[in-house]
Amino acid sequence: MSITAERKTALIEEYATSKGDTGSPEVQIAILTERINNLSEHMQGNKKDFGSRRGLLAMVALRRKLLDYVKGKDNARYQDIIKRLNIRR
Repeated sequence: MSITAERKTALIEEYATSKGDTGSPEVQIAILTERINNLSEHMQGNKKDFGSRRGLLAMVALRRKLLDYVKGKDNARYQDIIKRLNIRR
């Protein structure tokens, strides 16, 4: 369900806006997207796992808030991140 440390490091390196960046919205959105994708696969086989469903919905809501924040700050960054992560909007 969760992501490995190696995968998280790779996501941070790929989406970081500067060296040493681990907390920018782009990095947070990328990590959340990876976790959402993993949890969505889990939910396909475990339809009655309501605890995980609640966590999934919370992650989706947090990602939406972060995307809205980026869109409010810089629309070009928003378009770039949704294109790179292949997020439908």
